[in-house]
Amino acid sequence: MPGKEGFEMLAEVEAIVRRTGGLVRLAEGDKEVHEKSGHQDLVTKYDAGVQQLLQHDLLALLPGAGFLGEESPDADAHLEREFLFIVDPIDGTTNFVKSIPHCGISVGLARRGEIVLGVIYDPYLDEMFSAERGKGAFLNGRPIHTSDVGLRDAVSVFGTSPYYRDLTDISFRLARQLFERSLDLRRMASAALDLCYLAAGRIDCYFECLLSPWDYAAGSLIASEAGALATSLTGAPLRFDRKCSLAAGTPRCHAELLAIARECGFTEPA
Repeated sequence: MPGKEGFEMLAEVEAIVRRTGGLVRLAEGDKEVHEKSGHQDLVTKYDAGVQQLLQHDLLALLPGAGFLGEESPDADAHLEREFLFIVDPIDGTTNFVKSIPHCGISVGLARRGEIVLGVIYDPYLDEMFSAERGKGAFLNGRPIHTSDVGLRDAVSVFGTSPYYRDLTDISFRLARQLFERSLDLRRMASAALDLCYLAAGRIDCYFECLLSPWDYAAGSLIASEAGALATSLTGAPLRFDRKCSLAAGTPRCHAELLAIARECGFTEPA
């Protein structure tokens, strides 16, 4: 990375993300909740505030990089930059709005379309998940690794793609199959933390039928560096320039999940 060794860059991104965590953890009073694309797609003044701080500090750290954030009105303007920060200021906004202490601040750094660095911070548990391509995944500086179980012994997690109600039937068809074939099923409402929990061996399999790049950019690298596989539900490589589905799991669970998606007739949303 220009001007910095990878470890130094990772440590500085972690420090930037940790600083913004206080805004989320200490939020109180009127969060100024608004709808974006629909009734289920919520945004608060804290989403905008965290993103503004991240954008300022990350671009000061790596001048010339692009910035793709969930709350960016010009989200596509910087996609052609060599380096691109892909940011979700609060992944799990509905949890945040409802004072459910489960959400993450997610920062991924892409170089020519490949994620090379990922940092996700849970401000409530003070858990910092991080990874640099080729160097493993970490939780608060300690190495983590996914489990090695198959679906029969797996705790599986799914997302409902709540902004895309046309995907409800296929989402719950897949979820039903996972429930019947897994140890148990969860819905925790933060894709970023779902991928981190997969990396740490807390869960073993995860899918969602449609997500935006900022939902999975950092988490997909953290999970992969911990030994998981992460692709679309059709098995195609993840895209970071547009929305796509997500299938992630231990190698055994991932293969079984893709088979279930085929059995259920899943096709990638247009």
